Amino acid sequence: MTFREHINYIEEKCTKLIFSLAKSAKLTWGLKHKALKTIYTGAILPLIIYGVSVWKGVLNRSCYKAKLVRIQRLINIRKAKAYRTVSNDALCTITGLMSINIKIEETSKYYEITKGEGSLYDKEMEVKNWIHPAKHITIIDSHEDSTQNIHVYTDGNKNEVGVGAGIAVFSGNRLKTTLKYRLHERCTNNQAEQMAILKALEYIQRLK
Repeated sequence: MTFREHINYIEEKCTKLIFSLAKSAKLTWGLKHKALKTIYTGAILPLIIYGVSVWKGVLNRSCYKAKLVRIQRLINIRKAKAYRTVSNDALCTITGLMSINIKIEETSKYYEITKGEGSLYDKEMEVKNWIHPAKHITIIDSHEDSTQNIHVYTDGNKNEVGVGAGIAVFSGNRLKTTLKYRLHERCTNNQAEQMAILKALEYIQRLK
């Protein structure tokens, strides 16, 4: 269960493909950066990450990790038209590709979240299980004094510090309150925006 044969198979198959491409990707002519990137993302990368959630543990072994890095390095050298002495980390920066070990970890975690029994965030749900808005939203017509209008400003943001949502509630021209929420780091900027709107509506409902 070391997956040695699988890694050796990946290395051999991808290396043969890259060497065949090398005949058409010379320094001054042949396949350009964009074409090679398309081939990498569409053909070579799927070969590498196939079934990765099962065998990702091989990255703990330096010999297996080196084989996977070598595959990416071969295509990176041809994409960047660089010397063989350039490190793979530098080549990834030049070509704009994610390091293969990070890509493997990302793919594996995404699978665990969306398909496995891990985190509940972004879990898939059958369309038939979606709740129809008409079943839990009630529209109430009211004729309140226009001078008591409530104005709410919401915002969501994601950066290196984290993901958060902010709300400012005004009654007329007077600031009534401000609310802040921190979201899970996997949440997107759009999810933060939606959370701010949802929390603002909940606050207004309690206020009324």
